[in-house]
Amino acid sequence: MKALRKYLDKIKPNFEEGGKHPGLKSTFEAFESFLFVPNEVTASKGAHIRDSVDLKRTITMVIIALIPALLFGMWNVGYFHYKMTGEESSLMGNFFYGLGQVLPIIAVSYISGLFLEFLFAQIRKEQVNEGFLATGLLIPMIVPVDCPLWMIAVATMFAVLIGKEVFGGTGMNIVNPALLARAFLFFAYPAKMSGDQVWVAGLSEAKVDGFSGATPLGELAHGTTFEQLTSQYSICDMFMGYIPGSIGETSTLCILIGAVILIWTGVASWKIMLSGVLGVCTMGLLLNTFGEAAYTQMPFWSHLILGGFAFGIVFMATDPVTAAQTETGKWIYGFLIGIVAILVRVVNPAFPEGVMLAILLMNVCAPLIDHIVIRQNVKRRLNRVKNK
Repeated sequence: MKALRKYLDKIKPNFEEGGKHPGLKSTFEAFESFLFVPNEVTASKGAHIRDSVDLKRTITMVIIALIPALLFGMWNVGYFHYKMTGEESSLMGNFFYGLGQVLPIIAVSYISGLFLEFLFAQIRKEQVNEGFLATGLLIPMIVPVDCPLWMIAVATMFAVLIGKEVFGGTGMNIVNPALLARAFLFFAYPAKMSGDQVWVAGLSEAKVDGFSGATPLGELAHGTTFEQLTSQYSICDMFMGYIPGSIGETSTLCILIGAVILIWTGVASWKIMLSGVLGVCTMGLLLNTFGEAAYTQMPFWSHLILGGFAFGIVFMATDPVTAAQTETGKWIYGFLIGIVAILVRVVNPAFPEGVMLAILLMNVCAPLIDHIVIRQNVKRRLNRVKNK
């Protein structure tokens, strides 16, 4: 590493003002900061809060928290592929097949997204932010494994351009870019984001008779009762993740491991996660009480282990840029995500998975929630002063 550090110090003047390539300064700094911690510090005078937490470390912890769900998702892709074909396969055979299917999606996501990130950094003459390192991994984890690579590239570039750069880049966006990419794919190419043929690798071409690649939520939306569903997938299967679905969203266990990492490191808010769960349970109980359709009668707790709710509330809703910032606002924000997600999921059969729309809606409403909370706090303090 010392030799690499010396080499970077040697060529660094070429990218400074007066050097051979001053226009590539942002690109050079991006690679340098990726390899080494920047030596920039706050001013030596005045009051400053100093700690070791910066954007690079935050994004690193998010990526580490995503790894369990990603690795299981790779294995699950291979597991359902060989289950579809009826071939025997080992643990590592499942994993390596899934690795071969998922890695190209990750590569396309990073290449297309980072291209725009570097381009805008050069145009604005700013540093390249590390924020997309997490977004570029989140996007492949929330799409079906059979989604064409060119669609992944188009959706990623749309998310970076419309979801981030038009607002000023990292830290300025009002909606989660990864969810925006998924929403773009869902509404622009619905045939590749829903149905029974997209969740198992190779199913759309194989046309295997007697094998359904439908997700549990898809089957419930089409009239299957929860009791019938549990005859196909046990509660343990649903919790562990042995079900079809998006690459990183099936295993609630692996997502919980990620949640523990994010909460323990202080990267994500446990208040948003807990309030989201409370919102799901509240709406699920209300539907159990007053609903008549079979879908409304599924146990309220089953919503927590089916579909993308667990992944969304842990990794998407807690995005510090687009979530509510006030402590009270976080409780309201997470609770409303849970309420809206189940409402969309159950009441509207066209959208069997409602967490995406719920989080995007609450992203837009988060500033309003914070504004109302702050106004109420100010009013309460003014009343306290008047009553003295």
